[in-house]
Amino acid sequence: MTVGPEAGETPRTCDGGITRAFAFLGKRWNGVLLGTLATGPAGFAELTRALPGISESVLSDRLGELARVGLVSRTVREGPPLGVSYQLTDRGAALVPALEALARWAHENLPAEPERRPDC
Repeated sequence: MTVGPEAGETPRTCDGGITRAFAFLGKRWNGVLLGTLATGPAGFAELTRALPGISESVLSDRLGELARVGLVSRTVREGPPLGVSYQLTDRGAALVPALEALARWAHENLPAEPERRPDC
């Protein structure tokens, strides 16, 4: 038995924008990093502490990726001490309402994972 569209019907497809968004935001840590930066700029060490389980090399890779697509900016502060901070660009900030809606949905509809901090 074959299941598929009836004769003359167009096969169902997923919106390409949704596919691209989830391919990018669903990549481990990307969405969480954006959500963490939604509260304001943060330095590398602060982000490492805020995201238990992320390695420094992965954090560096993800921040670079987010910067390359224009969602995060990197600012070097002249020292002493020298510092680097990351913050959302306007394009990154445009995602905050969607991230907040996803977080609200998750709090209301998904069981909490006991091993994760509730603020992550």
